[in-house]
Amino acid sequence: MAEEKKEKWNNYLAITTVIIAVCATLSTFKGGGFSNKSLMSQTKASDQWSFFQSKSIKGYIFGMEKNNLELQRDVVKADPKLKALVSTYDLKIADYQKKIDKYEQEKEQISAEAKKFELERDDCKLHSTAFGIAVIFLQISILLSSIAALTKIKYVWYTSLLLGAFGIVYFLNGFFLFFG
Repeated sequence: MAEEKKEKWNNYLAITTVIIAVCATLSTFKGGGFSNKSLMSQTKASDQWSFFQSKSIKGYIFGMEKNNLELQRDVVKADPKLKALVSTYDLKIADYQKKIDKYEQEKEQISAEAKKFELERDDCKLHSTAFGIAVIFLQISILLSSIAALTKIKYVWYTSLLLGAFGIVYFLNGFFLFFG
């Protein structure tokens, strides 16, 4: 009779260990996926910020050229013989201003895109962290289940179940992020 209870208990121990091991495997897989996605989002955000910088530099160069042309135009305005050139300078200055405005608009769009990638990165980090914590609890639970099976000590298995429950909660949190 005592052997039958031990065998039944061992069956439950085996089933719970398998369930916990499956959750640990899925947590590792999903955590790695979110970690990779986080890294890719960070790379995309960095690329966007580099693009933003290039637009800033181009806009700055056109701004400096525009300022230079404005100074030259003011000098030309002072000389009555060169007054005919003023309209040429004004056209070129207006063209540079259009380019400067275009770069400013593009910078706003690029900045918004970079911030979107940063938000995606941060979200993926939260998911990845939750899955990582789940793996820790689930692995310890598996270890304690193994010890319980070898030593036939039930309270070690109960401790394993408790830690497994924490692991499963964090596993679910990895999907839904119901707590940070």
